[in-house]
Amino acid sequence: MFGYRTLRDSLARLTWVQRSLLLGSLLTVLWGVWTVPPSNLTYRVVRDVVVFLVFPGILAITHGRDLGWRVDRTALRNTVLLALFVLPFYLVGSSLPSIRAYYPMWETSAALGEFLPHALKQFVVVVAAETYYRGLLCVGVGDELGFKSVFISPVVYAFHHLGKPPIELLLSGPTDVLFGAVDYKSDSILPSVVAHGLGLGLLDWLVLHDPLLPPEQVVGWFRWLQIPL
Repeated sequence: MFGYRTLRDSLARLTWVQRSLLLGSLLTVLWGVWTVPPSNLTYRVVRDVVVFLVFPGILAITHGRDLGWRVDRTALRNTVLLALFVLPFYLVGSSLPSIRAYYPMWETSAALGEFLPHALKQFVVVVAAETYYRGLLCVGVGDELGFKSVFISPVVYAFHHLGKPPIELLLSGPTDVLFGAVDYKSDSILPSVVAHGLGLGLLDWLVLHDPLLPPEQVVGWFRWLQIPL
């Protein structure tokens, strides 16, 4: 009983930021130990919704806090701008052999009856992920920490990209900062949800078709820039 009371009192003294970061750390561990069959997208949806959306949502609701679940004029404007900015990266990346070999992450085809349910499930995964990365760990603590809140999650975000193509792992940290900065300025996670979710769906669709650009030409560009593929 003494141990429980001590733990309860210790948690009660934590600030909102401390509670958010503590929960964020625990959820990272939970996400890592809760394994998902690589080919089972439905199971991935369940795990990510529970870990990255439900738990942060409960914390926010019980504390009267906001994780960026809002839509207003600023959020809509920044959503369009961010989506347009990242679009060329998806278009060019879809022609890279390493990207085409890795995506789609879950088996699907270009047949709309199969692709649309796949894309919808994948979008739900993105909504959950953005609620965690940009919601709990950025917008949610932004009022207290200011702009530096955008630098909290890049390391975790990059860690969760281990095993993906080198170019994606390399860009994951800067992408996290960019998405976090736009969401912070928008006070909404809508920009990153749309840019990430629709972009990932577009990437899958493009990979299922012939490359938009000659792969050898795109590879040459990246090698000239000395960017690992």
